[in-house]
Amino acid sequence: MFNSIKHTKISEDIANQIKRLIIDGKLKPGDQLPPERELIKQLGVSRPSLREALNSLVTMGFLEVRQAKRTFVKSVSSKLIGDPLFLLIKADDQKIFDLIEVRKAIETWAAYHAAQKASREDIKQLDTIIGEMKRAFEEGRSWEKQDADFHLAIAQATHNTIHMHIMSGIYDLLRESVGRVFRDRVKIKKLLDQHYRIFNAIKNHSPDKARERTLEHLNYVESEVKKATAQ
Repeated sequence: MFNSIKHTKISEDIANQIKRLIIDGKLKPGDQLPPERELIKQLGVSRPSLREALNSLVTMGFLEVRQAKRTFVKSVSSKLIGDPLFLLIKADDQKIFDLIEVRKAIETWAAYHAAQKASREDIKQLDTIIGEMKRAFEEGRSWEKQDADFHLAIAQATHNTIHMHIMSGIYDLLRESVGRVFRDRVKIKKLLDQHYRIFNAIKNHSPDKARERTLEHLNYVESEVKKATAQ
């Protein structure tokens, strides 16, 4: 009837707390953890215990360490989805249409729920990203990152942790697939206008309109990819 009481290590308690924040969506894919010194202060733990916890989370795939030894939340689906799909699409260009079909399903759903659930902070984030994309376009700079960031921010606005990680897992695919096709400034401007229409629907909390605008956008992307493939 009873189970023996187990004493957990401090590092396990730290790891479980961070993992719970990721599972609950309070720490999102791409979020940077505070500096080591700040974490030690907030958690009230020693440096060795913190480092052991962070290393275990890196091993499990919840965190990743990038340049300058900064620690970020990793998409838990990145290795399961991103890399194999990237190789699959590279091997067969026609697979890009399979990706677009999947995007239609999950991103129209996301836009609908984002319009219902988006917080003031979510709306501000979307507004910031679309403003950055507009400036990049007007200045003739690369805009693909902001394009992918916009779709990822919509996923975050759903407040659905699983969906956030799935979208984060295909983040590089979004950048790659759009960047290869849209080089003409008229077409890029059309993409930007479509983003503004999606944003306004979410901002106005209009779920049906957000879903419709997203489908219109992805139908346009599909049509341009077909033209590029035919050429």
